[in-house]
Amino acid sequence: MATKKDKAYLQQFEELDFDGFKNLAKNNKLSKYEKIGFPDEYRKGYEEAIFADILTKLGLNTESNVAGKTYVDIGPGCSDLPFMLIDFFKTKKVNIVLCDSAEMLDLLPKGKNIKKEEGYFPNIKGLEKYNNKADYVVSYSVFHYIAFSSCIYKFIDTALNMLNHGGIFLIGDIPNFSKRKRFFASPAGITYHQNYTQSKTLPKVDFNTLDNGKIDDGMLLGIIARYRNAGYDVYLLPQASNLPMTNRREDIVIYKP
Repeated sequence: MATKKDKAYLQQFEELDFDGFKNLAKNNKLSKYEKIGFPDEYRKGYEEAIFADILTKLGLNTESNVAGKTYVDIGPGCSDLPFMLIDFFKTKKVNIVLCDSAEMLDLLPKGKNIKKEEGYFPNIKGLEKYNNKADYVVSYSVFHYIAFSSCIYKFIDTALNMLNHGGIFLIGDIPNFSKRKRFFASPAGITYHQNYTQSKTLPKVDFNTLDNGKIDDGMLLGIIARYRNAGYDVYLLPQASNLPMTNRREDIVIYKP
């Protein structure tokens, strides 16, 4: 009998691209978490904590009057998380812009304060109408899917063009292979590996190597340097400790002064 860790099962979530996610969205045999590229165990029961972490990083857990502002979500998907964010911003009377495939957007609610922009970001036609109008831009669990198949700087530049002065762009849930290696080289990482594999083996960790197709410290620190030099305040932040992959993922926040 197949299990959730079978190679054939996990393979459907590997090397996903825009068209791959469109196909997942149309597959009614998949759960809402599987439709966004995650086995259930990686997201089920965690999305309230993810939602809280996003609000904290956007400064929305302390800011009360945000009516009339604009929130843009790049690649929201269709799990619990976008519904939580949409409900939150609707309650706050914030304008909502959702950028994703038509197949994903069809699974999300409609509303007079919700605009849906269909297509592959940053190549969606007409996005320039939002330039300098967004107060919050979020792209969560998306960056690693475009990091080696698209121009990461065009992606970020387009998002930052949308920001109003005082706005914030959160690039969330970035898998950092350098962070992952540091973790698995540590006593805590070795214990984690042995508990997960039910073995006494040591995790394989290689330093001073080029990890092809992997996001690492060099890429993330390069992003920080580029946009700081362009006049933005940029920070690499840890995820909250109660998130499912906090030991290997990080977030970038970019503020437009």
